[in-house]
Amino acid sequence: MSNSSSAKRQTGARRFLSGVVEGFYGRPWTMEQRTELFNREQQWGLNTYLYAPKDDYKHRMYWRDLYSAEEAKQLMALISAAQQHNVDFIYAISPGLDITFSSTKEVAALKRKLDQVKEFGCRSFSLLFDDIETEMCAADKQAFSSFAHAQVAVTNEVFQHLGEPDTFLFCPTDYCASFCTPNVSQSSYMLTVGEMLLPGIDILWTGPKVVSHKISVESIEEVSSVLRRPPVIWDNIHANDYDPQRLLLGPYKDRPTELIPKLRGVLTNPNCEFYPNFVAIHTLATWCKATANGEPSDVDMGDEEQDPCYSPHKALTLALTDWLQEFMRTDQPGGPCRPPARLKKESSDEEPMQTDMGECSYVPGPGENPLYTAEPLTLDDLRLLSDLFYLPYEHGTTARTMLQELDWLKNNGCTAAETDKTEEWCSRAQRFDDMCEAVVQMFNRLSNAPNRSILYDLYNYICDIKSGVGLARAYVKTLGGQGRPSAQLMSDDPEPWGFRGGLSGEFQRMLPGHGNRDLFRYPPMTAVYCMRPYCPEDKMEVQRIFRQMQGAGEGKVPPMTQPPLICDSLSAGDISPCSQYALILEDEIGVCGYALALTDAKPAAAKIQRAISDPVFEEFPSLITVQLLPRVTDPSPAKHMIGRLLSSIRSSGSRGVFCELRQSDQRMLDFYNKLGSFKLIQVAGLPRDILAMATSL
Repeated sequence: MSNSSSAKRQTGARRFLSGVVEGFYGRPWTMEQRTELFNREQQWGLNTYLYAPKDDYKHRMYWRDLYSAEEAKQLMALISAAQQHNVDFIYAISPGLDITFSSTKEVAALKRKLDQVKEFGCRSFSLLFDDIETEMCAADKQAFSSFAHAQVAVTNEVFQHLGEPDTFLFCPTDYCASFCTPNVSQSSYMLTVGEMLLPGIDILWTGPKVVSHKISVESIEEVSSVLRRPPVIWDNIHANDYDPQRLLLGPYKDRPTELIPKLRGVLTNPNCEFYPNFVAIHTLATWCKATANGEPSDVDMGDEEQDPCYSPHKALTLALTDWLQEFMRTDQPGGPCRPPARLKKESSDEEPMQTDMGECSYVPGPGENPLYTAEPLTLDDLRLLSDLFYLPYEHGTTARTMLQELDWLKNNGCTAAETDKTEEWCSRAQRFDDMCEAVVQMFNRLSNAPNRSILYDLYNYICDIKSGVGLARAYVKTLGGQGRPSAQLMSDDPEPWGFRGGLSGEFQRMLPGHGNRDLFRYPPMTAVYCMRPYCPEDKMEVQRIFRQMQGAGEGKVPPMTQPPLICDSLSAGDISPCSQYALILEDEIGVCGYALALTDAKPAAAKIQRAISDPVFEEFPSLITVQLLPRVTDPSPAKHMIGRLLSSIRSSGSRGVFCELRQSDQRMLDFYNKLGSFKLIQVAGLPRDILAMATSL
């Protein structure tokens, strides 16, 4: 390393890298879009662009191939455009798919490729070894003691070959904490990289995860210690290439500004669609400019982060305000050459062309439909858009409110009249309907915005959310008795826009964990349950649940003073169930419920001296009991257990099944009533507090 470059780094003169990495999977941005990006970066105070599109063949898959004359011309123009806007153009190459690290020919090919790009005027480079297999080929295993040693050796050699550029980035294969084995501080891979990689090479890092919810100061201090240098954050918080239904329009957040002096830089790897990235890049720029010297800024107390130097809410408002002006531009590719029809017009002395049908002078007559008038897009529309498409780990405020309201309306729609909640239900239903209408109006105004380039990037997403909101809106109206049930909701043969996801959606709905990572956490996330046959080792867990549920509830009569149920001897273990007619329910904590049955209930009835007439036993000879802990809020697992048990009992030749319940056990009474198949039966001689319900098989 030259003395001058060493001195430069030792004095801390290197500037903080801030900007954008084009590193997603999917269609790369166009040269025109990248040039527009450089202009925005310069305008907002960002200084870096990392060229790393995964689907540029000569960046990754065919990394050995030199660029053609036409490709070279485009890259030279792009590098020149970046320099004109004071943006550091970093050319990244990703040879890890198939490089043989120990081959001198392979390393020479890598040098030759980067030398070509250097001739284009590029002065900053990056070697990426992300998302590749970690198993070395036989030749590399002979030459290197580990995968880390192989990568470091080639990276150091290329860095020195290029003259030790001021900016040279290395992306490790273990580029986030969750990839490190056993952890960051003890990872042999990370320790080798930190020790052996030349100090002039900076290292990319995505945080705790590939898409990190939060990045803490403590986590950065840990990885910096291992790597022996501060990392450059490759931030995937706005990346959407892993899910075609996501668009991320929330602010840059959950990264305290205390990180700034502890990092070499931050580069955002945003949405695949270029134009919606206005918010992601704008708010990152605001974050990068936040004072890191402890001087307080005017931060809303409502901000969750309570960062004294940065308010995500205010940063978002600034970004959306500027973005609104972009929506009004008509000089974008695909945009109209004049304002959309019947927006408020400016006066003009020019005669319109005869082909300009949008400016027709038609005036509706009395009783005729008025002309459609497009309303202008508003800042509130963009706030709503951002709320609906917020961030990977959270919805915006309006989206959360809509989900909460829909959940409440759905759960209280059938019981509102019975519980004096009719007025509240109607009020909340109207509130939900108003929010749905706001989404529809936002869609309409976005559709008429002059800048069609932005609209085309947004269109699939806003169509999807409008459709989903429309279905929810119709469902709530049906619950409220405002018309017949929607054909789209109730039909056995719906239109294709009434269900989502195609084959991928079908696969997800068949998997037990579908919904387990939903962002909507009110009510709690859907749990994953395991239903299995009973075994003798389960006896103590069944007894525990039985005793716990016997004593549950306020004002209950102590168990010792209650008349026993026939099924109590089954739950208490006095009678051992047969595994063919017994099921156990487990969640991630442990056993949380059971369903037990006896094909012949007479011996159990005799055990507690319960006299039941023979006609009852002839029609309903079998007994069933179900119990769930209160943490099981989803009734579906119990319904599945009942269904399986009834099927097994039917196979045994039984004509029917009954169960006994206490009148005070409202939870299980509601459960059996909602099943629909169990009905109350009259049984002579039952104690006053006990009811019997039965179903024929």
